Formats: sequence, structure tokens, C-alpha cells
Amino acid sequence: MDHFAYRDGELFCEDLAAADLAEQVGTPAYVYSRATILDHYQRLAEAFAELEPVICFSVKSCANVHICRLLAEHGCGFDVVSGGELFRALQAGADPAKVTFAGVGKTDREINEAIDAGIGLFNVESEAELANIARIARERRTKVQAALRINPDVDPKTHRRTSTGKRETKFGVDLDRARRVFDAFGRDDYLRLRGVHLHIGSPVNTVDPYVEAIGKALALIDELRGVGHPIDEIDIGGGYGADYRTDEAPLAADYADRIVPLLRDRGLRVVMEPGRSIIANAGVLLTRTQYVKASGDKQFVIVDAAMNDLIRPSLYEAFHFIWPVQPADGCVPPSRDEGLRLDGTALVDVVGPVCETGDFLGLARYLPPVVRGDLLAVFTTGAYGATMSSQYNSRCRAPEVLVSGGEYRIVRRRETYADLLAAEW
Repeated sequence: MDHFAYRDGELFCEDLAAADLAEQVGTPAYVYSRATILDHYQRLAEAFAELEPVICFSVKSCANVHICRLLAEHGCGFDVVSGGELFRALQAGADPAKVTFAGVGKTDREINEAIDAGIGLFNVESEAELANIARIARERRTKVQAALRINPDVDPKTHRRTSTGKRETKFGVDLDRARRVFDAFGRDDYLRLRGVHLHIGSPVNTVDPYVEAIGKALALIDELRGVGHPIDEIDIGGGYGADYRTDEAPLAADYADRIVPLLRDRGLRVVMEPGRSIIANAGVLLTRTQYVKASGDKQFVIVDAAMNDLIRPSLYEAFHFIWPVQPADGCVPPSRDEGLRLDGTALVDVVGPVCETGDFLGLARYLPPVVRGDLLAVFTTGAYGATMSSQYNSRCRAPEVLVSGGEYRIVRRRETYADLLAAEW
């Protein structure tokens, strides 16, 4: 499902050796595969083709404007959650009609910017937000389109901090309240409340939660249509899984096999918001070993990437497979599984230089022998990697590199010390 593979004992991204890339651009560095991005996007589009969905890439998962431009050039729309993400999408050449704007706290400035851009849809999270968008639209004498985000109270069986479809989260409105919201706002002169939106969390590695959530949404739509609300759109969100471990996530076709029959012949425009399933496996983080340190019974591999580069392990207890780019004795991993333990490997923690105990990329991993200067690859980092990075500890953010076949280009340069102070003068 991706274009990162070991050849003759060393890791390649498409047709470029990862070690050669690291020599050219330095470490740490994010490396993306163009072929993987387009392959995953096309698989999703083909799997759901019967529904003719509007696929809106989740910009928060990977906000690089060059990657967004690549997807826009292939017909993709965009799901944004801030004015800044809207700006990025427009700069990438997005068709505004294929832009949806979600998020629980849209400001007046962001709402006005979205109206100015002519976006296709506001995904609205509360009565208060609906009232505010309606007020702004009325004052501007401009008609806008909106969908109400419902909270279907479905457990997506993912990490508690990325679960968004349960009643206790801040997102959306519950089903009982949704009926009252449509009665109150469904016939506004300037805000057309035309659809229902749901997003239950991420990553969701089983299809059942989608089936349950979409079933609840369709029952609500039938009820609303029955009392005269002309609902013609459903946004089924995103959250589809990625292979952090080998064969962990369903294929796009597996999701479609269960979801498409639910939405067939419903007279609904279908919107989807994939992010992770397109971009996660399309990226790796390359990092170089600085020191190997023993402390009691523990062994630490200290690398030049840190939690400011990749915060997911610390924030979500997320697993990312880690392996040397040129493993000793040709010890190529047969899979990317969490418990992988091969002959000749040793138990280590892979940690960074940031002054936090929580600064780690992987704990209790069996790796081949590693010495100072060895390169490691942290896999499946295309989603929520570079986009969540920071300058904590006054560390310069890593570059992003896009590989296409045997060529590469830097799509975000490495920051400099001057960049650390640029906004402070």
C-alpha cells in the first residue's frame, strides 16, 4: 500500500535510496511519495465511484501546499477547519465549490473569509454557530449552504483523544437536538440548511461504526424530509484507517462494500473527508542516530528527531514502526508489526533530544544493532506529522521532501535560527 521498500538491504522511496536523500537534505526530514498519495486517492475514488462523491482531503492531516496542489490537480476537494487552512487550500488551487469548512469555533473573520471565497459548504456544530452564520449572511445579503454536524453517539473504538462521535465530545449536536435545530433554522432566507454531517473519529479500522453512524444519519434525514425539510446532502466524514502496522486497516474497497449500499438511490450528494487514509503511509520521517546510551537495564537510541517533529507517540501513545535505513547484516523487516523481534535484534527505546521524559518516537522496540550516524526511518508519518510539528526547545522544523520516481524536490525548506525569531522582531 506504499512505495517505501527495502532493496538489496536498504530502504528506497520510489526509486531513490533514503540514505542518499538524507545526505542531500539532512535530518530529520519528512519524505513523501507522490505515487503513494495518488494511488491512495484513486483507490478511494474508484471504490466509491458509484456514489460520485465529493472527496475533500482533510487539510489538517497534511497541510503542505504542494501536496494539496497535487491533489487539487487530480480533482480533489478540501475539508478545512480554520481560516489558515482555507487560505492554504485556495493557494493550492482548490475549487471553492469543493471546500467544506468544519470546526466548533469559527470566528466572524473566518466565516466572512469563507463566504468571500464562495465555499461549497459550512459544516456547522451548534445552534449558536448557525445563528451567527445566518446573521452574517443576512447582513451581507448573501446566501450560504450549510450542513448540521450530528453526534450519533457511536464508539469508533479509537484513541480517546481522537474519538469525536460520542455524546460526551465537544463536536456536533445530539440527534434529539438536531431535530429542533432543523425546525428552528431549516427555512432561513439566507442560510440553507441542506444536509447532515458526521465525523466519528480517526483512525477507524473497522467498518461497523460507519454503518451504525450512517444508519442513524439516514433515519434522521428520512424524518426531516417527512416534515418538509429538503435534505439533499450527507457528509460522511473521514477517519478511515492507515497501515501503521502491516495490514491493519481495511482497504478502501472494504469500506465501500458496506457503505455504498447504504447510500445508493437515496437522492443525496455524498461528501467524504479522508486524510489519514490518503497521506499517512505516503510519508516517512528520516532521523539520524546521535548516541547510543545504556542506563541500568535499558538501552536508548538517541536520534535527531524529537517530539516537536512527531508528537503523536507522546500525545496519543501512537505506534509508528521504526527500522534502520541500512540495517546491519541485511536485517530487513518482513513486516511492520509492533511485536516484531528478529534474531540479532536488541530491546531499545528510540528517543529524541527534547528536554521532556515524554520525548520518544518508540518504546521497547527490538532493533538491529545501531551506532552513531546510522539512519532510522519512522514509518507512516505522512498524516499528523509535519503538520503538528513545532519549534519547542527552539528547534528548527524539519524540511518536507516530495519524491516522484527517481527525482525529489524540497516542498518545505528546513527552518533556520533566523526563522525562530522572525515573528518576534
